[in-house]
Amino acid sequence: MTDDELIPASEIVPLLEPREGIPPVIEDPAALAAAVSAFAKGTGPVAVDAERASGYRYSGRAYLVQLRRAGAGSALIDPIACPDLSELDAALADAEVVLHAATQDLACLAELGFTPRRLFDTELAGRLLGYERVGLGTMVENVLGLRLEKGHSAADWSHRPLPEDWLRYAALDVEVLIELRDVLHDELAASGKLEWAQEEFASILAAPPSPPRTDPWRRTSGIHRVRTLRGLAVVRELWTLRDELARDTDLAPGRVLPDSAIVTAALEQPRTTKALTEIPPFTGRSARRHLREWLNAIGRARVLSEAQLPQPSGPGDGPPPANRWADRDPAAAKRLAAARAAVAALAETHHMPTENLLQPEAVRRLTWEPPADLGEETVAARLRSLGAREWQIALVTAPLSTALIRLADQDQFES
Repeated sequence: MTDDELIPASEIVPLLEPREGIPPVIEDPAALAAAVSAFAKGTGPVAVDAERASGYRYSGRAYLVQLRRAGAGSALIDPIACPDLSELDAALADAEVVLHAATQDLACLAELGFTPRRLFDTELAGRLLGYERVGLGTMVENVLGLRLEKGHSAADWSHRPLPEDWLRYAALDVEVLIELRDVLHDELAASGKLEWAQEEFASILAAPPSPPRTDPWRRTSGIHRVRTLRGLAVVRELWTLRDELARDTDLAPGRVLPDSAIVTAALEQPRTTKALTEIPPFTGRSARRHLREWLNAIGRARVLSEAQLPQPSGPGDGPPPANRWADRDPAAAKRLAAARAAVAALAETHHMPTENLLQPEAVRRLTWEPPADLGEETVAARLRSLGAREWQIALVTAPLSTALIRLADQDQFES
């Protein structure tokens, strides 16, 4: 959608209150059973949202679940008081569940026993349709001409009791989600993209959980400043201790000790409590409680043998970063540039981001280790093995095959 097609700002209407008022928070089995019955009798898609306490709590659990369905109205469920939503899940087994940015909420909903069988993701629909900004508030404004208040999106939803203005915000998040879905559904159908979207939605639901990261401590922000193996050992020890403390207290790791403190300690490797507290973050209330433990962790890293030190991270199972290709393999760099250009041109034709037309990782892997036969059938099989969806394969195979064959012919001619 272009700027010329957006609803004028003068016509945007603030959405200030839920139509039926703020529903009472469901906090006991009887109220939950009544809601399950009401939603089972409702009709059409079910709008769902979940509020977490990212940045405040260690876990990614939901602290509020919001639902809305025609004939049932809206419901706000406290999953701390009602942690089992399996009966609701069973009652809505045949319903299409509407979520915005579904991958953010599916895991915490699954922890409660709620697992959609059919999905409509309004954020992903917006991407496929070419909307430049796909946040919920912006989508509601641009598509429906309504303005949502987004002031509490980063709140600590583990707080109890939840303030009334937070509950109002939460109820409004699902208030018009079904209306948004209906408009986007019609736009997808009109543009010939509905089947593409449905394949994407099914892929999201079928995706397995992400495997645990190898050496997650290596993702500490600023770790690139640590140049020695001993320093990396300090990062590893402090990160591991922080993770244990954060899990035990259910606090976000950054609230226990920021990454900047871990990196500074790895660079300076203080030997005394006084030296440790000269690093400002270690004087914070949470970090100060564990000064002796932090110092012991640094001491453990200091006495490790050479064999026990962490080694520099080696190459993964995928291609190197693209900015190194020209030095590592100039021919691969040319293939990548040609493939990216082909995908970008096609994405522009279909008015969507290139990453939604074809996953960048699939482009990199295809061009780093291309099949010997660059014909369409072989390229399609390779893309399928890399996780590309059938609608993507149907669109990109011929342009990619043509671009790679043309480049190979050119290189052969020049040689």
